[in-house]
Amino acid sequence: MAEKRNIFLIGPIGAGKSTIGRQLAQQLNVDFIDSDQEIERRTGADISWVFDVEGEDGFRSREEKIINEITTKQGIVLATGGGSISSKITRNRLSARGVVVYLETTIEKQLARTQRDKKRPLLQFETPARSVLTTLASVRNPLYEEIADITIRTDEQSAKIVVNQIIHLLENI
Repeated sequence: MAEKRNIFLIGPIGAGKSTIGRQLAQQLNVDFIDSDQEIERRTGADISWVFDVEGEDGFRSREEKIINEITTKQGIVLATGGGSISSKITRNRLSARGVVVYLETTIEKQLARTQRDKKRPLLQFETPARSVLTTLASVRNPLYEEIADITIRTDEQSAKIVVNQIIHLLENI
């Protein structure tokens, strides 16, 4: 039954992982965990501060450990950080420990959804956000595709519709 399986949401910044994850967990009556929020809770600081102090490598190391711990639980929906799949270890753990759902979106939608968000460390540079997102997509999209059991485009659909699609697709896995 889908209720006891782990569902791991992956995808780029602004794909809707947290919003969709919360609603999906509610529909399935399981716990929802957001890896970025868990990092913030444990460090007592926001992601941007962790990035500033530890650098991206330090942050990714911390993220890898936390995702490892979270994915050992049963019957959860986990929204991962957009770059968590940079780690081969994390990709392997996600693949082995649950159903991986890739929430796919366009650069345009990412820009629209993140333009006022100051909590995105990789979008806080002088480099235009479109350029940063395009570079990230070229590196990360193949990694998302590599481990995805299900891929759903989130661009023109409400979170509720995406949640219903995921639930329907889970029934066939």
